[in-house]
Amino acid sequence: MAGILDEKVAFITGGGSGIGAATAKIFAREGARVMVADVDDEGGQRTVSEIGDAGGEAISISVDVTDEAGVRSAVQQTVEHFGRLDCAVNNAGIGGESRLVVDYSREAWDRVMAVNLTGVWLCLQEEIRQMLATGGGAIVNMSSGAGLSGHPYNPPYSASKHGVIGLTKSAALQYGSDGIRINAVCPGVIETPMVAPLIGDPTRSEPLLGRHALGRFGEPEEVGEVVAWLCSDAASYVTGIAMPVDAGYMA
Repeated sequence: MAGILDEKVAFITGGGSGIGAATAKIFAREGARVMVADVDDEGGQRTVSEIGDAGGEAISISVDVTDEAGVRSAVQQTVEHFGRLDCAVNNAGIGGESRLVVDYSREAWDRVMAVNLTGVWLCLQEEIRQMLATGGGAIVNMSSGAGLSGHPYNPPYSASKHGVIGLTKSAALQYGSDGIRINAVCPGVIETPMVAPLIGDPTRSEPLLGRHALGRFGEPEEVGEVVAWLCSDAASYVTGIAMPVDAGYMA
């Protein structure tokens, strides 16, 4: 039986670990050919190896999403290798530091914004260019529950993820008539390396757990399944949304 992404070509940033790695594996399971992009080359290669072991098709490329030329080259190499670009997942991101607004340094602020927001914009630019040339596609940008409400521990992270949602909506309105659907996903607390310090601190994790209607934190695969659906033809009438995947946290 064909998967929901059968024969599609996907470019996934931050594919070396966490949600990105889980998403890449799900895309491959559903029939996509995947370019796994990550600044951590070893992590990207590990994801590709696991996809290959499961019978899927993927290659990896090292890319820093804050490097405009590097992003352009990575997307173009995806098209050169696989022949086109049908799906993209702009997942690469960092958490930043937990500090008060007045205590955040300009350097730390700029770094979070560069990766989480500017990096998404740079990827979008080249992905859209490629999709315009081939008649359309689907893009998912990784926001966060912190993009839907304030984050008391990390203001720039929340600001960057709010920005991803605004960018997603604007781009969806601009390119819908060109056959390009652009959506955002907003995970709640997902058990990934980035949030391990939070989960490991009972004073912070226990109050959060109580706001999850399902009574548990999420798994990376549970986000990846939603991303795969949004990139599939089953979501053909869905664009410009910011979809929570958060066990009811925002409810």
